[in-house]
Amino acid sequence: MAESSIKVYDIIFAGGGATACITAGRLAAANPSLKILILEDGPETRDKPEHLQPARCFENLRNPKSESISLQVARPSQALGGRALMVPTGRCFGGGSCINFMMYTRAAASDYDDWEKKYNNPGWGFKDLLPLLQKAETYDRSAPYHGFNGPLKISYRESGVNVADDFLAAASKYDKERTTTDDVNDFSTCNAYGVREIHFPLFNRYSDPATGKRSDTAHHYVYNQIDHNKNLVVMCGRRVVGVLFEGIRAVGVEYMEGQGGQKYIAKASLLVVISAGAFGSPAILQRSGIGDAELLNKHGIKQIVDLPGVGERYMDHNAAIVPYALSEEAETLDSLFRGDQEALLPIVQEWQETGKGLLAHNGISAGIKMRPHRSELPELGEEFQTLWQEHFESAPDKPVLVACLFMAYGGSETIAASKKFVMAIYYTCYPTSSGLVHTGSSTDPYLPIDFHSGFFDKTVDIGVMRWAYKRTRELLRRMRMSRGEHASGHPKFSQGSAAECKATEGPVDIDAPDIAYSKEDDEAIDQYHRETVGSGYHSMGTCGMKPREDKGVVDPRLNVYGTHGLKVADLSICPANVGANTYNTAIAIGEKAAMLIAEDLGIKGV
Repeated sequence: MAESSIKVYDIIFAGGGATACITAGRLAAANPSLKILILEDGPETRDKPEHLQPARCFENLRNPKSESISLQVARPSQALGGRALMVPTGRCFGGGSCINFMMYTRAAASDYDDWEKKYNNPGWGFKDLLPLLQKAETYDRSAPYHGFNGPLKISYRESGVNVADDFLAAASKYDKERTTTDDVNDFSTCNAYGVREIHFPLFNRYSDPATGKRSDTAHHYVYNQIDHNKNLVVMCGRRVVGVLFEGIRAVGVEYMEGQGGQKYIAKASLLVVISAGAFGSPAILQRSGIGDAELLNKHGIKQIVDLPGVGERYMDHNAAIVPYALSEEAETLDSLFRGDQEALLPIVQEWQETGKGLLAHNGISAGIKMRPHRSELPELGEEFQTLWQEHFESAPDKPVLVACLFMAYGGSETIAASKKFVMAIYYTCYPTSSGLVHTGSSTDPYLPIDFHSGFFDKTVDIGVMRWAYKRTRELLRRMRMSRGEHASGHPKFSQGSAAECKATEGPVDIDAPDIAYSKEDDEAIDQYHRETVGSGYHSMGTCGMKPREDKGVVDPRLNVYGTHGLKVADLSICPANVGANTYNTAIAIGEKAAMLIAEDLGIKGV
């Protein structure tokens, strides 16, 4: 390629996901003369209904042919019965912020304090990240710890989902050990249900209450200024092969225009920022010669920096989705997901005219951040006792699981749209097992990566999932609209077992005893989870922000160890897990990265 054809920018972002849009957008707004290039593998998302309409999130995430996701296929795992776990990730401009469930859940304050204290990252504690998270959001009611002037809109659900109210009513009568609160996203509250009067604030959503549109980082940090700032350049359909170096200084990137397409070079005069996620970022580093010597030698890659932590410590949340039948009076999204096109027309029209209705809903309703009480600890197994003492006991803000309701059937069976369902969704917040992500090639970024999920490699994680299944089942079978378990989506209990799943004519009594599970029943639950556990869509940790001697990849200023002019800014830098959906943490990283880069380059007003 002729040198004259190579374009030079000030900053290049390798990846255009949620954090890249925030960081690039903040820098461009503060200094429009900066020449910024964002290279994104997936398609544009600007003004596309499949990204703007909240209820379409399920369609994107569950459709294996969607152009907006990548399916990462893990190695077959003995811990999962030989199953190869598949993990969807965002592959579009704006990344996960344009396809996720928009759930507004925020991590525990102690999660970020752990990042700062346990992993030696000054400036990354809760007190430092809170102002950045407030800066990013517009929360639609007055409450402490929230922001009211930011680009991302947070809205409450409106009426029309009576299943949530039914759940909360049942929980208030059945679960006497847990309380209520008016804000479970204050970074500290666990074991509290939201009060009905304000429509349960745990699962607010990232959407605009006025327009009903999804509130993502692509539209609110980049697309809103790209027309008048020609120095902010977005190129979609481009996947980065690797970083180019002069010595140990990053000076640009090589990228491909589609699979099998031509390769190009773009130069960066100031900085290269890798922001390709927990899968893409470590693979780019490895193909660039940064990583473990043995892995690089295997692919014939010349090592530039010895960083054996690249691609290690893959983290996620272990998630399950379990179906329950409801009565005809239940207000759900089943007709939206399984109805014919004619039935959808008035739903779409209502959203277009008012920004309201079923299409404005993300399907996620009531739920809780839950910790076991002392009397419940034995249910989680002996292995959990040590974990409780080391990780949870002195940190009451850390949930063991997050559980919520999805207001439709989301399984693979063909079921009439008139039938009403709710799915109990639960995930464990701090699985002890972890995995790895390694590049599959030295030169071709489209070849499959080598991915081990690590799910259930440590059996303590199975015990936590077993407890989650039992707790959510007890709550749902007491709901007034309950019509029993949809048995094909539950563990295969023996006929005649007290735990046997079946359809019912109504709920059990609020004061009915909990189901007594036998050892055989527990084994059935564990087997069920091995066969069905999936990703929480919360991949992180593969370029950890930790000391180099502890297999860290980036320092507290996000610089890649042993290099100059190269940073990583996305969820891959998380040194430890967080007890919540990860979008809010991605926002914190994006805002923090913008601030750090601005400080490095002397840019004011970020």
